[in-house]
Amino acid sequence: MTPTPSAPSALDASSAPTGFDLSYLLNHTSHVLRTRMAAALDEVGLTPRMHCVLEHALDEERTQAQLAEIGDMDKTTMVVTVDALERAGLAERRPSTADRRARIIFVTDKGAELATRSRRIVDRVHAEALGGVAEGDRAAFVRALEQLAQGQLAEPVESPRPARRARQAA
Repeated sequence: MTPTPSAPSALDASSAPTGFDLSYLLNHTSHVLRTRMAAALDEVGLTPRMHCVLEHALDEERTQAQLAEIGDMDKTTMVVTVDALERAGLAERRPSTADRRARIIFVTDKGAELATRSRRIVDRVHAEALGGVAEGDRAAFVRALEQLAQGQLAEPVESPRPARRARQAA
């Protein structure tokens, strides 16, 4: 059995000048949450990307490109994801009612039913993850993450050596 590396404490001033390694904390918790989400959604035969497309295609008429942007997917990944949803009878590509040149992702009745089930799974996984945070701290924790995601960490910056994202199966 491989020993588990100990996580640096957010209060351990020796680990970094700030006293904690924010990159490690965000990367590690994000990775673990993604693995838990993928395992949980597999119970209903969906990937997190498939759930994302179904969920956001139900909200309003959206094109494949719009859904790819919402789900932070490249074009190829989006095509593969929608192809899988179509094969499963969960979604269809249809002409847009607003722009006949555009095609939207339409969620079938079967897809809408599965999206409702997968939404409950996602909510459960999120609740379980936040269960590790003291109840009185949860709202502040989520607010702080929202502030980062909408503020300082909203957009990636150009870099001569761009950071690669971990590859995930579609």
